[in-house]
Amino acid sequence: MASAKQKIIESLLTQKDLYGDELFRKTLIAAPVLPEKKDVAHKAIKKISSPTKANEPDPGQKSDESGNATEKLEQFYKEICECMECPLGKTRNKFVYGVGNPNARVMLVGEGPGADEDAQGIPFVGRAGQLLTKILEAISFKREEVYIANIVKCRPPGNRTPNPVEIETCIPYLYKQIEIIQPKLILCLGTTAAVSLLKRKESLGAMRNKVHQIGEIKAVVTYHPAALLRNPNWKKDCWADVQFFRKLYDEMYS
Repeated sequence: MASAKQKIIESLLTQKDLYGDELFRKTLIAAPVLPEKKDVAHKAIKKISSPTKANEPDPGQKSDESGNATEKLEQFYKEICECMECPLGKTRNKFVYGVGNPNARVMLVGEGPGADEDAQGIPFVGRAGQLLTKILEAISFKREEVYIANIVKCRPPGNRTPNPVEIETCIPYLYKQIEIIQPKLILCLGTTAAVSLLKRKESLGAMRNKVHQIGEIKAVVTYHPAALLRNPNWKKDCWADVQFFRKLYDEMYS
């Protein structure tokens, strides 16, 4: 049985893996005021398809731009990678766009970058990302065959939850990625991803075990891998969720 000292050491290592070296560093968070200057990011948002309702882009609508998905994603990245439309742009190290198969049938969406992601510019590369890769493998998906992105592209200081202004400013970028990739299934990882994409003010528990719709795309909700690292007891429920997700996929493509 582990001693109290060992438990403390393990807990601190876990926190470092999740939050990086800035865990105990005092960080000043800028007020969530949108800049007046209209830069390239604002122009990119204007290129998104016309909204279907409530001024929200339709992620199920096919893109009418020329070129293949890879080229479109690369071009869109160039248009938005220097975004400064919200305060997160001032505190990030790297813009975390997304990674994976541009023609993926399956897309995974998390909350936002952590310390490792901010350092490398790639989503889900830290300890939570390693767990996500194992979860995918357990339901017979390779990481390279899906596409992975986040609600916000820049790391909120201290790994705090992105605020409503940051989400509202950044989520059109995600909608554009969805429009380009045209996935058939989305797995929402955690409450922020689920609430932001599904537009439902419900608890994670209330949204689990259901098939939701995002435009024409089916969606399932489960826990964020980082939450599983903090609360291993949730792994059983997550396993049930991803098995449900895999079954839905198989029914669509059997």
